[in-house]
Amino acid sequence: MKSLIEALPDVVKQGRREVEQILARAQSDNKMMLQTNEYVLPARDESGLFRGTIRACCPPDNTSAEYCETDGWFNRLINGDNLFAMQALLTGDPATGLPSMRGKIDLIYIDPPFDSKADYRTKIKLPNGDIEQKPTVLEQFAYSDTWSDGTISYLKMLYPRLALMKELLSDQGSIYVHCDWHAGHYLKVIMDDIFGKNNFQNEIVWGYKSPAVGTDHYKRKHDILLFYSKANKHIFNPQGTPLAKSTLDVWGRHFDDNGVITYGYMKENCPGAYKRLAMRGNASDDTIFLDVFNGSPCDDWWCDIPFLNKGKERVDYATQKPEALLERIIKASSNENSIVADFFGGSGTTAAVAEKLGRRWITSDLGKPSCMIMRKRLIDIPDCKPFLYHSIGDYSREAFLSDKQFRRVSDLARVVMGLYGALPFDVADAPSNLGHIRNSSTLVYVDSPNKVTNANTVKRALELRESYMGGWNKVVVLGWNFAFDIGATIQGLNKSECEVLVIPPDLLDMLRKKGYADLVNSGKITFSSLQYLTIKRPLVVPANEDGKVKITVELDNYVLLSPDSLPLDDKAKAKVQQVMAERPLDLIEYWSIDPGYDGQTFRSVWQDYRENTANDGDAVRVVHNAEIITPAHPGKRKICVKAVDVFGFESMVVEEV
Repeated sequence: MKSLIEALPDVVKQGRREVEQILARAQSDNKMMLQTNEYVLPARDESGLFRGTIRACCPPDNTSAEYCETDGWFNRLINGDNLFAMQALLTGDPATGLPSMRGKIDLIYIDPPFDSKADYRTKIKLPNGDIEQKPTVLEQFAYSDTWSDGTISYLKMLYPRLALMKELLSDQGSIYVHCDWHAGHYLKVIMDDIFGKNNFQNEIVWGYKSPAVGTDHYKRKHDILLFYSKANKHIFNPQGTPLAKSTLDVWGRHFDDNGVITYGYMKENCPGAYKRLAMRGNASDDTIFLDVFNGSPCDDWWCDIPFLNKGKERVDYATQKPEALLERIIKASSNENSIVADFFGGSGTTAAVAEKLGRRWITSDLGKPSCMIMRKRLIDIPDCKPFLYHSIGDYSREAFLSDKQFRRVSDLARVVMGLYGALPFDVADAPSNLGHIRNSSTLVYVDSPNKVTNANTVKRALELRESYMGGWNKVVVLGWNFAFDIGATIQGLNKSECEVLVIPPDLLDMLRKKGYADLVNSGKITFSSLQYLTIKRPLVVPANEDGKVKITVELDNYVLLSPDSLPLDDKAKAKVQQVMAERPLDLIEYWSIDPGYDGQTFRSVWQDYRENTANDGDAVRVVHNAEIITPAHPGKRKICVKAVDVFGFESMVVEEV
């Protein structure tokens, strides 16, 4: 194997080629798109009743003046591979008011994973005890790709991503990359190549006090922030560090609360050492100011921001960084209304601080647990502005298009069929996506990764069950992507006649790494049933307010997919099965309501989530009822309810009243 130094030219060559292909695709008809999962109006439930006007904007496809903001900008939380997310941002999406973000972002901060042995398990609290969820198989494959050849793979992963970030940065923009001793020095060489050595501004040392061991080396007590600008002129607002208590004790008593000298010293009479350290002169007069608010000018050695320990800020995320760290970076390298981005969103510190400081923001993460944490954290911010929650549109389709194993959908369909244990039909003109189980009367229908499995798909499969080659007792539909309302379709099925199952989303990765034969022999490919939510019939009655109605929504049941398909150990699976049997609604992480669903964009005007104790004091359960006061309108109304369970699986149900 090549050494790191020998491998660097290959890393650069491969990365540049990948970026060229991505940028070419952004100009083609085969563009990457974002799918809008939700338009989040931060209004958490505190009493079981939501009333009043929704103080928010809405996506541009809604013309109601009640919802509109002034400039049409929407902050965005994106779930998915950041390589795909950045491609979509470069392309833009007029449907959600997203222009091309090329050259529009003033600040990017990223904190990519830099430990190949890190354990990113997620702790999940259940009423019958805590369990640990391993990363999803999709995340495991992505992470193992990152470290398959150690630091070389890590640099290969980061090169095209950093190059796309440069494309997204404005001419006054900057990027901060958070790293440590694992790969920091090699990463600087890569960033010199992408951003230019002349645009390197600082190597910032963040020193902290935290538990650390060093049996055969000195304790490692600092991280590194590599700070680059896009061009010569970049936003930079000097920041300060607090003055030493001894300095304030000696000199502070001579200054008032505004930092103005109180006893008549002129500039020339003020001690020089103090003037250099703690004062700034005013060019118009001889008044001396003590900068008690910003302190002494900040250098590149940050030891005044402590490592994040337990406290209100903690959200139980392994790599969470303190808000004070991001506050300094965002204040220094962006202005109010600047767009700030973080493409390894993690616990959401960047987005949360940007929101509090009046910046616009975009954040993304591959992990659904991370996105759920970020969503809750943002909702908890007082007066948080509405934001869009996206996923990568047709993720399986994107994976298929970027995969070189299969040139045709029909080839992939036959592979899926074989992994399920079905055989293709050995007759002329047989559909390539149809097969059957040997020695049984079961038909197997494999949908395309380019399509969304919906009610029409199921209807077509049932027609084939009745008519194809004389008819079959049962048809099994295997799908990649599913319509939001597929749950209602599944509930109406006779399982002895039709069953709908999920093709593993990481299947293409597994085929690429292990091969078809190994997967067949392993017997570990699981085609899961879909999860779904049911609600009781909503009630709509006149409210005690003119022109308004009260809508009551109550959860009924939640059906989770098989625990065998979840990344859990046997003990954790048993706990989940117990909750499924006794109190299935306790598996819901959060649920939200759109009382006037337009059939396209879900607008969550009410929401409750675990750990929201403002309503019932229970941190491991959501409330099951909601009442919403909203303007009446003639005719029928669609009420849409969305739920996300503790594992990140989404369900939606629509009732027309």
